[in-house]
Amino acid sequence: MLKPGVVERRLVGRILERIEGEGLSIVGLKVVKLGREEAERLYEVHKGKPFFRELVDYVASGPVVAAVFEGADAVKTVRKICGETDPSKAGVGTIRGDFGVSVTRNAIHAADSAESAEMEIALFFGSHELVS
Repeated sequence: MLKPGVVERRLVGRILERIEGEGLSIVGLKVVKLGREEAERLYEVHKGKPFFRELVDYVASGPVVAAVFEGADAVKTVRKICGETDPSKAGVGTIRGDFGVSVTRNAIHAADSAESAEMEIALFFGSHELVS
């Protein structure tokens, strides 16, 4: 999911191009506005942590781009190109290193496992909306 700042800064195409450049195919793509409840479900794993409220407020503050990628080791590949969660620790050439502003405003959210990906995909897409 590309966060509101990416949409606002018109970086969507550049970031999607990087991910496709890693050999992955887009099989689902849409612009959505998350409600507070949806944002809380997305970040449920962080509930109770100091940054949870700020993160939820931010991702619910404007449109996001939800995307599903398919390909060999898609989760691992996307996580690698994203870089560290903290943009100041993410390497140059990673999405967060190049486009992130802070830990909360780090440009992109990516599932950390196949199981998380399934849950997160279901939050944004119906099965009829994915092309495989």
